[in-house]
Amino acid sequence: MGSVKKEMAVFDSEAASEMMKELRVAFGSGKTRSYEWRLSQLKSLLKMAEDREQDIVQALRSDLSKPELESSIYEVSMLKGACTLAIKKLKTLDDAGKAEIVPEPLGVVLVISPWNYPLLLSLDPIIGAIAAGNAVVLKPSEIAPATSSLLAKLVGEYMDNSLIRVVEGAVAETTALLEQKWDKICYTGNGRTGRIVMAAAAKHLTPVLLELGGKCPAVVDLSINLQVATRRIIAGKWACNNGQTCVAVDYILTTKDYAPKLVDSLKHELESFYGKNPLESKDLSRIVNSNHFARLTKLLDEDKVSGKIIHGGERDKANLKIAPTILLDVPRDSLIMNEEIFGPLLPIFTVDKIEDSFDVINSGTKPLAAYLFTNNKRLKEQFVTTISAGGMIVNDTVIHLAVDTLPFGGVQESGMGSYHGKFSFDAFTHKKAVLYRGFAGDAPVRYPPYTKGKLTLMKALMSGSIFGVICALIGWSKN
Repeated sequence: MGSVKKEMAVFDSEAASEMMKELRVAFGSGKTRSYEWRLSQLKSLLKMAEDREQDIVQALRSDLSKPELESSIYEVSMLKGACTLAIKKLKTLDDAGKAEIVPEPLGVVLVISPWNYPLLLSLDPIIGAIAAGNAVVLKPSEIAPATSSLLAKLVGEYMDNSLIRVVEGAVAETTALLEQKWDKICYTGNGRTGRIVMAAAAKHLTPVLLELGGKCPAVVDLSINLQVATRRIIAGKWACNNGQTCVAVDYILTTKDYAPKLVDSLKHELESFYGKNPLESKDLSRIVNSNHFARLTKLLDEDKVSGKIIHGGERDKANLKIAPTILLDVPRDSLIMNEEIFGPLLPIFTVDKIEDSFDVINSGTKPLAAYLFTNNKRLKEQFVTTISAGGMIVNDTVIHLAVDTLPFGGVQESGMGSYHGKFSFDAFTHKKAVLYRGFAGDAPVRYPPYTKGKLTLMKALMSGSIFGVICALIGWSKN
């Protein structure tokens, strides 16, 4: 007899509402506040990453054709590191007891994750949410179906499902989730969807953590180690998911005189990394789907841009591959200079003097990350002072994400709020102010009837003037 395929239950507003009731009851039991529960869940998450690394690598290969090194290092290893840190610091982060500030969990939180790093950006914020003692619902991206399915399976096997759930699906399921009243929503993705998430959250006055993106610039000065700089730019562009990374270098700014040297160095290093035919390289991720392939093709084929390609441009539609592509002096009003690229295309925009690049950056929206390559101390200081970005690095790219003592987040259109390390715990915690007092030393001065003497004494107390207090107590005027 043939097997009967089990029908998937429909996840709609009614199902989402019922799930929320169950999670509220479970959270209300106080189970998540237990140090033991939080520690056990973090250890389970770490064990899951260790036990099922090859399953994860295979899922990422299926979704993105992501090389094993990128999957193992940039997703699994970073997840393990975040778990290990949270476990190590949990007692310190908790800091409960007779304190002036007592951290408490927000409640039931929703994490909506993206497709480009579908493991790390699903579970990294959840580490902070669990460490803080919250119940969590994860909505992974349907654009990475293999990883989404694997996450649902693994979380079901390794985690406490009375308080940690995964909801798979697309727009309908996400809409049903957003109709519920959450205690916080964490969304990683694009600004368009970020606005939808924020609008839905506003109906319930739900706080949001939005990790968006933007056009991340890299300013390249002269008199630097050009080979090292070029390799680090490539590492932060093509060796990170083939440019499909929110902090990838989106465009380069350099002087007209220096551009030819930079271009030659980029071409040489790209060939050494990916060979003469990069479309055949197994170290280059593919474009996630046909829609994004068409979007990137549209950027390249715009009339005012197509003639500016100086390297690459080859495409393989059948396998969703686009070669590393460099463009020089594209017009500022072109699509490629006004939309986040999120792919393997890299425009180089030239200026007369390097300081002019700061005006170009500031004329656009604030990026999630900004990079500068220089040995000039004054230029470094000017860059840090005048450029507003979620984060920045001098003489490298993207590695600030791996520094757990730094917050990761955007500013204005590139996002709001931050996480990573201790900041993940803080992102999902309410810092409750608590003051403990006894019954001795009750001061009549605070109670009616109010007199001029009481007013004088209270003003002196509020100003912190010891002399004023003494004067008020003995009835003297300071004058």
